[in-house]
Amino acid sequence: MDQKIKLSLLDRFLTLWIFLAMAAGLGLGYIYPNIAKILDFFRLDTVSLPIAIGLLWMMYPVLAKVKYEELKKITKAGRMFAVSLLLNWVIGPAIMFCLAWLFLADLPAYREGIIIIGLARCIAMVLVWNMLAQGDNEYCAVLVALNSVFQMIMYSPLAYLYVTLLSSALAGPSAKASVVQVSILDIARSVFIFLGIPLIAGIITRFTLIARRGKEWYDNKFAPKLGPYALIGLLFTIVVMFSMKGDKILTLPLDVLRIAIPLLVYFVLMFLISFFISYRLRFSYAHSVTQSFTAASNNFELAIAVAIGVFGLNSGQALAAVVGPLIEVPVLISLVNVALWIKKRFYEKQGG
Repeated sequence: MDQKIKLSLLDRFLTLWIFLAMAAGLGLGYIYPNIAKILDFFRLDTVSLPIAIGLLWMMYPVLAKVKYEELKKITKAGRMFAVSLLLNWVIGPAIMFCLAWLFLADLPAYREGIIIIGLARCIAMVLVWNMLAQGDNEYCAVLVALNSVFQMIMYSPLAYLYVTLLSSALAGPSAKASVVQVSILDIARSVFIFLGIPLIAGIITRFTLIARRGKEWYDNKFAPKLGPYALIGLLFTIVVMFSMKGDKILTLPLDVLRIAIPLLVYFVLMFLISFFISYRLRFSYAHSVTQSFTAASNNFELAIAVAIGVFGLNSGQALAAVVGPLIEVPVLISLVNVALWIKKRFYEKQGG
């Protein structure tokens, strides 16, 4: 069987592979509860090395395919950047805060975990969702970098606003306010590991091989072969994530369900709102879908690290943060199919 057929089969049944990876992870976590401790042993401070390996494995092929020499065209798109910042740092956190209070008003620990997820904007998996949905890879790389900078600036102030001030005001004077303190250095470290390392590797790969073999060879021969490695890295990451929390997911199904509902609503709502705004502003499909996945995705590694660092490994906030990516993965892979349907229904007829 040649490489072309393998790639088509991998892409065609990716949703099935993802659900099988989720099931495999859950099964491993349930049958071998100690696997979480074994995997967690390989940790650098708050960074899980197995998850880090999976994310770097997943992101490097995508970032190696980005045409960095064409980024100058993208940097002039000021209106699109303004929309992205509005969606990610105003609309997104506000919607997650409202949903957390709407669905989890009686469970403050889970509620705070949900809010923490809403403040961590995505810098990893969005690159894969965007690639699968035929978005603009160059624009996505710029948006991820832009939101990474804002993440270092905005995360701590927004955490104080939503978790401490507004939540305390809604809970009443008798409620104890939670204080989330996370330094710019902690966020910068997360950004460097999960974005900086694969970005640097991608840039070096592209310009080194283009200098040796030429741009046509790189874009038409080498880059297409990288696609399946990103998807394999995604599947590996999913198995690791689900296996680390498989026992809790299966032993606390009602808690997981309570946490999952606002997350499900959030991911779908943010995706549709972003697509509608982009469509009304007459952005191209490639730019619209990139906006939508960037706004609907979250940086789960940062959210988990913050929840564990502030509230502890066994806290309700940490469980909510862990459930976040477990809900995000199947929802966003489903939204990839929705995006492709939107492209066919609303954009191809208009030539966009």
